[in-house]
This record gives sequence, C-alpha cells and structure tokens, in this order.
Amino acid sequence: MGDSGCRLQASGCGPVWPRADGSPGGDAARRTTAPRRTDRRARTLLVIGAALCGFTLTVVAATVPSNVVAMAPPAEHTVPFKVGETLEYDVGWSSYLTAGTATLAIREKKPSYGSVAYYAVAEGRATGLVAALYHVYYKADTLLDVYSLLPQRGSIYGEEGHRRRMRATRFNQARRTAQYEVTPSAGHQKPIALPGPTHDALSVVLALRTLGLREKLSVTLPVSDGGRVFRVQATVHERQRLSTRLGQLMAWRVEPAILGDNGEIGASKLTLWLSDDARRWPLLMEAEMPVGKFTLTLRSAVR
Repeated sequence: MGDSGCRLQASGCGPVWPRADGSPGGDAARRTTAPRRTDRRARTLLVIGAALCGFTLTVVAATVPSNVVAMAPPAEHTVPFKVGETLEYDVGWSSYLTAGTATLAIREKKPSYGSVAYYAVAEGRATGLVAALYHVYYKADTLLDVYSLLPQRGSIYGEEGHRRRMRATRFNQARRTAQYEVTPSAGHQKPIALPGPTHDALSVVLALRTLGLREKLSVTLPVSDGGRVFRVQATVHERQRLSTRLGQLMAWRVEPAILGDNGEIGASKLTLWLSDDARRWPLLMEAEMPVGKFTLTLRSAVR
C-alpha cells in the first residue's frame, strides 16, 4: 500500500490506460465485474501499461513513413528509448492503492523478418489482496522495425484465473495485410486488411514517445488488436509539473481517444503524461473504466 508516488500539481488534469483484470474472482466477481466485452478496445490499450500494460496509445502515417525509397539505403529512426531500458509501475485500481505491478522493457535489438527490430515487452500482474482473490497476468510484446517504427509482429498472452490465451498478429505492412491467430483455438488464421501503416497495442505506446510533442498536436493512426482494426486519436494538451518518485518533472498531458467505425469516441477516458525531456518516459497513465479508475504510476526507471 502507500502513496501512489505521483501527484498532479496543476489543474485541468484528466485521466489513461488499464483494464478490469485486477477484479476479485469467484461469485462476487461475476456479480460486480462488467462483461468481458465491455470497452474491449480500451482494455487492450491499457493492457500494455503493461501491460495492462503498461497500457497503454500513437503515431501517424505522416510521422512514420510507410515506404523506404527504393534507391536509398535504409536509415534507422532516432528513438528516445534504447536496449536495456526498463520502466516499472505501480498499478492502482479504485480504492486499492496498489492492485498490481507493471513493467515496460526494451529487451533487445535483433535481426527479424528480413530486417532489424527492437523487441519490447510489457508485463502486468495483480498483487496483494487482489492477487489472492483472483489470478491475473498479462504479457504484451512487439517486434518494432527500426526503419519504419511499425510492428512486424505483436502478441498478448493472458492468464485470468485458470484461463490461458495467446493472441498474435503478424503484420505485412508493405502489402497492408496481417494474419491474426488465437491459441488455443480450433479456428484458422484470420486475414486482416490494413488501411495503411498500422500499430499493435504495445507498439502504439512506443510510437507516442517518438513524437515531437507540442500543445494542440493531434495525431490519428490505425491499431490492430483482437483481429480488428480501429483508430486511436491522441491530442497533446498543456505541460504540467508532476511530483513523482523520480523527482519534480515537467510532462505533457496527452489524451488518447478510441474512435469507433463512425468516428464516435469510446466511453473510457484515457490520459497519459509523457516526460518533457529526451527520454519521453510515460510517467503516469490513468483510465476511467466502467469497473473503476485505474492508474499506472512510474516507480523506477533503468536505462
């Protein structure tokens, strides 16, 4: 238990990110927990905060080129993260000051699918009383191409009670297609048509960190998760001073919105604070969900 470790010191703050996986199990959970499908798209983004995240939400076709000029040698994009970076978070849920923990790590940079990719992993698990009542563990990973900053493959593995499931998406960004598969499943791979450069639930969080943030900046991009493609619109608001466990830091307030097929905004309210420095660390993530408010607060960072 204890202090959340991050307090806003400016007004006008809003909330981003988790899902309701940390809720109690048993008959009580079935009576109090919202249906599993409730705002499923928001849940997945939150999963990353991992990852629940570590949550996460964004880059646009305008900021990430979809093609490499045929005659030009490929060049890696400059990014604010590097191999070995590990961010650790405390996850709060409603009245529980600490309901779980989450990590976001850049594990390695390696040859992958005929190119080179960062391998990033986000993990989240329930702790304390919540864990004693109901077992929850999530792991999201992505292979982020160093040249396009788009995912080659992304997956989310989840454990809820006795249930185990892996959801994986293999992207072919050049052909604007993807293959989605669930394990265990009796079905076959599901082909997905992509509208253009498309992210997965974890790569979109890394993409947000690469943006040149400024007030009123708004970007929209497709995200594929669960065999579907939807859009995330992220709007940058004012800079604020946060009191964190890493000290007093300036941060940009970013509000990602999940857009439906007709442009409507999802019910969950998401807010993310990114450090206003070269590291672009996600310092605080909040999500107001039908089952309560979730927070991910950065506890430690290693580079």
